[in-house]
Amino acid sequence: MATAAEWISGARPRTLPAAAAPVMVGTGAAAQVDSSAWLPALLALGVALALQVGVNFANDYSDGVRGTDLDRVGPMRLTASGAAPPAAVKRAAFTAFGVAAVLGLVLCAVSGHWWLLAVGAVSVAAAWYYTGGKTPYGYRGLGEIAVFVFFGLVAVLGTTYTQADRITWPSVLGAVGVGLIACALLMVNNLRDIPTDVLAGKRTLAVRLGDYRARRAYIAMIWAPVMLGALCVFWAPWSLIVLLLLGPAALLSIPILAGARGKLLIPVLAGTGLYELGYGLLLWFGLSL
Repeated sequence: MATAAEWISGARPRTLPAAAAPVMVGTGAAAQVDSSAWLPALLALGVALALQVGVNFANDYSDGVRGTDLDRVGPMRLTASGAAPPAAVKRAAFTAFGVAAVLGLVLCAVSGHWWLLAVGAVSVAAAWYYTGGKTPYGYRGLGEIAVFVFFGLVAVLGTTYTQADRITWPSVLGAVGVGLIACALLMVNNLRDIPTDVLAGKRTLAVRLGDYRARRAYIAMIWAPVMLGALCVFWAPWSLIVLLLLGPAALLSIPILAGARGKLLIPVLAGTGLYELGYGLLLWFGLSL
């Protein structure tokens, strides 16, 4: 049986900034119109984190039983390595989805927006069918679209709406920015895995674009959000603080443009997660003042 440390590793904690950042931005946008509320914000954070963990375990299970993780460069996978039975990993995924559902139910009760239950149900379905089911959409190059929608638009705008009862322009700009960085996180992960994904028949967007264009897409995905965040200056002058990320964006771009491959992309993956967290923190701060 897998150890506690292996289960924690299987939850892929380095991806959790992708869940926290949109809640920060959405809460900052609510604060910009004097409507931030900590209880809905914390509930939204819990939903986002639980969904992210659920996605990670679901991917571990689905890729493992399909055999697409047998030759892997990145972190160990529980199912493919044999450290945990597939059924146990699947249970972990649905336990996390269950936690997200319960917290989402409480969030709907607190905010009074019960129609968001339908959004939550679609989010869970999207999380599972990314690599699960007979025809996973993640294997057809649609993963970035789902990530942009659910970990960008839905997460940010939903967070703002449950606190402010409306959508604002800063929340829209922030949602697009966060969504693009979340796509960059997935893109660099799939860029690293192009050789093994091609052999496994996994047609991610990185595989479809090819190495050269996938690298350029990643660059665009991390630079554009800084400009979008800076545009929030028309509503919140301190939003220009996101320009502090120009340096980190340049540092992340160097190994990508230099052609780093395989294990050399692992630090870029970790750095992109921290970059997204920094974006969330800085834009939250800038919008809140």
